[in-house]
Amino acid sequence: MNVPNSASISPAEGGAKLPAHEVVYQRLRAQILFGELAPGQAVTIQGLVEALDSGMTPVREAIRRLISDGALVFQGNRRVSVPQLRADDIDELVYARKTIECELARRAATRIETAEIDVLEDLDLALDKAIAIGDVAGYLALNYQFHTRLNAQSEAPILVDLADRLWLRFGPSLRVVCGRFGTQSFPDRHKDILEGLRKKDADLVALAVERDVLQGMEQVRAGLTPVF
Repeated sequence: MNVPNSASISPAEGGAKLPAHEVVYQRLRAQILFGELAPGQAVTIQGLVEALDSGMTPVREAIRRLISDGALVFQGNRRVSVPQLRADDIDELVYARKTIECELARRAATRIETAEIDVLEDLDLALDKAIAIGDVAGYLALNYQFHTRLNAQSEAPILVDLADRLWLRFGPSLRVVCGRFGTQSFPDRHKDILEGLRKKDADLVALAVERDVLQGMEQVRAGLTPVF
């Protein structure tokens, strides 16, 4: 399996050609999600226009949407930045992720097909390789793919959308923590998740996801402690 890069992760992958404003939104969203724009790093709107090789209007529209998503904040002087996480933010994210992602996991466990479990297993094997060689970009992209692909099996689009928005809030900080401590600092409960899926055990899958969320977010908290 090829390790995807951030630009290749898109909900519209394989679909019809997207309008320019949607392409810009997806590209900028991926840069935020995978920490290519660091938390607290201010960038100018003109700078984004040049970096994304786009017109001003699509970039402004993308920024507007990402501010609505909570992924960007205005800094004044036509600058925006990715917000930095506070301790209270992490507490809220832990609560929200446990509530939503564990429910998605339960639903997915009763609906997922064997072929899709095989795909998740392939993703996890590729993720293991990324961890072993310290490939931060690969780790972040594959980890996101694993979780979003699992969530998609739940057939609960409203909850899936909420979960995906939460990833925009903490995703950039994962890049910071990986940069400080390496990919091996993050626990991996994916094999427990896969075991539960193959057993069709919704409780086991939900428990594994809960542990994955808790351990991952506590690593983020520990890694960002100097920022608070």
